[in-house]
Amino acid sequence: MEEGHAQKNKISRKDFLKLGSLAGLALAASGLPKAVLADDEAKKDTGKVLWKEGDDILLRMQDDLNRALLKPLKERKWAMVINVRKCVGCFACTIACKAENVTPPGVVYRRVLDLETGKYPAPKRDFVPVLCNHCEIPSCVAACPVKATTQREDGIVDMDYKKCIGCRACLNACPYGSRQSDFGQFYTNDTPATQAYELRPSFEYKKEWPRVKGKSPIGNARKCHFCIQRIERGELPACVTTCVGKATYFGDKKDNSSFVSELLAKNRVMRLKENLGTEPRVYYIGLEEVQL
Repeated sequence: MEEGHAQKNKISRKDFLKLGSLAGLALAASGLPKAVLADDEAKKDTGKVLWKEGDDILLRMQDDLNRALLKPLKERKWAMVINVRKCVGCFACTIACKAENVTPPGVVYRRVLDLETGKYPAPKRDFVPVLCNHCEIPSCVAACPVKATTQREDGIVDMDYKKCIGCRACLNACPYGSRQSDFGQFYTNDTPATQAYELRPSFEYKKEWPRVKGKSPIGNARKCHFCIQRIERGELPACVTTCVGKATYFGDKKDNSSFVSELLAKNRVMRLKENLGTEPRVYYIGLEEVQL
């Protein structure tokens, strides 16, 4: 089913104008003032239907998001589907995520594995994006000694930077290597001046976090959070809106009419390390064809 949509995913000027803030650069979005992050902003225009058959699939996911935001938190279950057959290894999602969340060196919420198998003249190259899986049974939550890592009613694995003591117990507990420590580094260290773009505050978890030595999130564990600050103001995650190959999909798994629910129902999907029993909420199409 998703292949049929892919053929129609050439975005028109009309679709582009519909996307509005979704088509904006993640860098610009990350610098929005605190007022934009207010919860009631997410309720604006949520009843307006953007997508119709043949439109860009981002518009359908936007409709799914708007519809989900009208429901109580406990009635939503966010999930992500990644089609590795469509991932072209452009790393746009990685860069968009870093810009949105102002992550420093050594902190990457969304990595893309570059895997090469086979030999000349028939080598094969695959790209597999990996991130926090927002597991239904998250080992990181149980491992945190100060309850800085919790799970929201909508399934997102949340963090409280103020409670985090930087002990790294969650890093050791995560079987997916999806958490890193923020050691306060800058990309422009050892240059004449630290650049202003690295000193911008981030708005993770719907709060403003200035990048100041000795203050959170410096010293804390950090991870993907499905762009809470975006989805709760009515925007899709940065990695979804910037995916060149339209390989990443996001929505409410409890909504049977959502695009992610349709993909899960009509495709063979796999999750990473399913044998561990953590029940990840990130699903992959085509992963069986990849040698990890």
